[in-house]
Amino acid sequence: MTQTPTSESLSVRQQAIIPIAAFGAAGDMPRLHAALNEGLDAGLTVNDTKEVLVQLYAYAGFPRSLNALGELMKVVEARRQRGVHDAQGQLPSRPIPQGEALLAAGTANQTRLVGSPVKGALFEFAPAIDAYLKAHLFGDIFERDNLDWQSRELATVAMLSALQGADSQVQSHMGISMNVGLTASQLKQLTQVLADRVDAESARRAREALARQLAARASR
Repeated sequence: MTQTPTSESLSVRQQAIIPIAAFGAAGDMPRLHAALNEGLDAGLTVNDTKEVLVQLYAYAGFPRSLNALGELMKVVEARRQRGVHDAQGQLPSRPIPQGEALLAAGTANQTRLVGSPVKGALFEFAPAIDAYLKAHLFGDIFERDNLDWQSRELATVAMLSALQGADSQVQSHMGISMNVGLTASQLKQLTQVLADRVDAESARRAREALARQLAARASR
């Protein structure tokens, strides 16, 4: 997986992903509508945006994902009727593995993202969720290479920050974000985008998770 070149600030396109992901997770359709228009204006393609909203279901469930995709359909059609022709963007460039090959690919992706193999008592207690994470989230979704992993992690952190009770997952994905090349400065900017364009509570969750992740890394 080739990652987006890293700088010390998020691009306009990367910033546009954050409110789309957060409002989709929160189920706030009016604000999502505005964020989708802003994101398309900022250079997100239709397929970029679809990928974010398809990935949403892994973190906020099918209802929020389906509703958000329905809103994107409305936005794209309304823009078309106004004479705005949005770029469709890329589709995945390779077929997704199947069966045991999918599980192997997902396990490898998960290990690379997290930085080490993922195991523990929870996954021994409920092995089905371990298989679903590896084969589906990190396989089916993260094998789709038309959205880079940095963009997927920006979306994930924004989604989780918009949800109550997902603090440990926000912290974990702050770490994964760094593992795929996002810098502490960029992640601090993510929290500021949440503060400026989403809400104070989402920004607080993200800031606290980032602080815990940085402190944990500093103590190693």
